[in-house]
Amino acid sequence: MTISPRFRRALGRLRRDVGFIAAGVPLHLVTPLLLLWILILAGRTVAGTSSDAPVILLAPTGLLITAGYGLTEAQRWRFRALCGVDLPRLRFAETKRQFGYNWLVGPLLGVLELLLMALLSVGLAAASVLVWVWLVPAQWRIEHRGYTTQATYLTVLGLAMLAAVPVLAAGLVRLENLVGRAVLGVSQSDELERRVEDLTESRAGAVDAADAERRRIERNLHDGAQQRLVSLALNLGLAKATLTDLPPEARDVIEAAHREAKDAIEELNNLVRGLHPAVLDELGLDAALSGLAARAPLPVRLRVDLPSRAEPAVEAVAYFVVSEALTNVAKHAQKATRADVTVTRMGEILRVVVADDGVGGADPTRGSGLTGLAQRVRSVDGTFRMSSPMGGPTMMSVELPCPM
Repeated sequence: MTISPRFRRALGRLRRDVGFIAAGVPLHLVTPLLLLWILILAGRTVAGTSSDAPVILLAPTGLLITAGYGLTEAQRWRFRALCGVDLPRLRFAETKRQFGYNWLVGPLLGVLELLLMALLSVGLAAASVLVWVWLVPAQWRIEHRGYTTQATYLTVLGLAMLAAVPVLAAGLVRLENLVGRAVLGVSQSDELERRVEDLTESRAGAVDAADAERRRIERNLHDGAQQRLVSLALNLGLAKATLTDLPPEARDVIEAAHREAKDAIEELNNLVRGLHPAVLDELGLDAALSGLAARAPLPVRLRVDLPSRAEPAVEAVAYFVVSEALTNVAKHAQKATRADVTVTRMGEILRVVVADDGVGGADPTRGSGLTGLAQRVRSVDGTFRMSSPMGGPTMMSVELPCPM
């Protein structure tokens, strides 16, 4: 005889629901039993019938308070293991929800669970009355000739009870799932708060990973391609100096290749510094910005006032802000003769201000450079502001969080 898959699934659901409900009876009814114990001891204390009651009263009171917290973890296990519902781990400070479920909602559900288990037990006993009635003495069956009719009625009633159990059990399980998620679950505000924390951590990890990747590329370019270009330039310079008997055409080719190699080295140096300058890791933001100001195509007045170094990610963002700003001044600021760069730290804020004396008119909504700069600043929860009225001056202000 084979059991159909549908009937097998129904039996599996019934077994899961009954197991879930049976496990909830002791967990839900332990708090009212402790409360009843406390009331009995309190009554004896007031009546003066027991001198040990005031001392013993501390035990159930402590157990009742402990149950308010400890039963939450037991309920989480019950929901997860028997029903497949993963409730979040509540913090110790979330007392109201834990005590509200374990002291108020839980006992009410426990009464429903107890009634359902009683219905199941009575139904099983009534449905099998024709079987276990043969366990009674034969003399009793002889004296009660009409017991078979009564046993048949009880059997039918028991089967009706058993038929109602799956529906009632499924409904009670759904009710407990709704109540459990509502009371022991995370509220929408808490869920949003935790989501923001997770996104902040993942974003910080992405920023650190991107910075580490830039460092790796900088090392590979510096130790690999740059060294090969330097060697090539040296060989070409040596060839130009020693091979004096070559035809003019060959010497022109060597000289052109030599110039191209030196230009390639210079471009690669600028690329390496743009990725992640080594001086930023070794000497800090002040030294890195000093080198940046010295290489700028226009005079730069630099003032750096930092009592201590910031986090590497913050220093990298500040460096690239100044680098991009000076590049924009050199390329786009019309009639600009100088630039002022100020880096200060006010409490937990690192403030970077870049200003020029050009004619202004810069629009931060146009061009990918300023947009990318603002996105880089926001990647570390910073703020980006820019003021560039017609006639000038243009000022870019960036504030970066810098915990002490």
